[in-house]
Amino acid sequence: MNLSILFSEQYRKIARDGLWDNNVVLTQNLALCPLLAVTGTATNGLGMGLATMVVMVASNAAVSVSRHLIPSEIRIPIFVLLIAALVTLVDIFLNAWMHELHKVLGLFIPLIVTNCVILGRAEAFASKQPVRPSMWDGLMMGVGFTGAMVVLGAMREISSTGTLFANASVLLGESFRFLETVLIPEYKGFLLMALPPGGFIMLGFMVALKRLLDRKIAVKPVPLVEAATEVVDEDAVAVE
Repeated sequence: MNLSILFSEQYRKIARDGLWDNNVVLTQNLALCPLLAVTGTATNGLGMGLATMVVMVASNAAVSVSRHLIPSEIRIPIFVLLIAALVTLVDIFLNAWMHELHKVLGLFIPLIVTNCVILGRAEAFASKQPVRPSMWDGLMMGVGFTGAMVVLGAMREISSTGTLFANASVLLGESFRFLETVLIPEYKGFLLMALPPGGFIMLGFMVALKRLLDRKIAVKPVPLVEAATEVVDEDAVAVE
């Protein structure tokens, strides 16, 4: 694959949509069930986000490859079957190689099948596009989703226990031990942030911050040259 294609307008728009403009969590407000349930720590959010991203990339690729073979009348059930098969493979992999993380995430791994984001991208994008853009779309949507989960998990973990990526070496493997950090020694803890209401509160702050930034970006400052031209024009009108 020619990497220069990633800098084309089409691929840049797909990346911008997945990471920010059409972010799964912050813009579409989807997949909130696993988001609020497993983001008690940044480690859990990272694990769940990566699992979802793998399924999203693979499902987009599978749907795109078979898009001309699937009758339109039964495409949705077939998409669900493809996604279920991929989720089963991810579930088996996590159970075999990351058993501690698998125990923590529990039921929410099979529930990736019901994640409306995955089915939605398969129907809205992958079923109409070639394989490469479809895989790129799945990757960017997955990265955006994973980023939101990690940030939310980090905010909740820091405010509830004063740590960051706690037990990363146990859940994700020894190679992730460097992520484990104690930010606030001897912290008493704030139980509310570890509970679902704390997740709702932090998510509200994140959504509000994104909308505030979007407004700041949308309000573009008027260049000085244009402003000076408008003033001159107004003075000319006044003289006439």
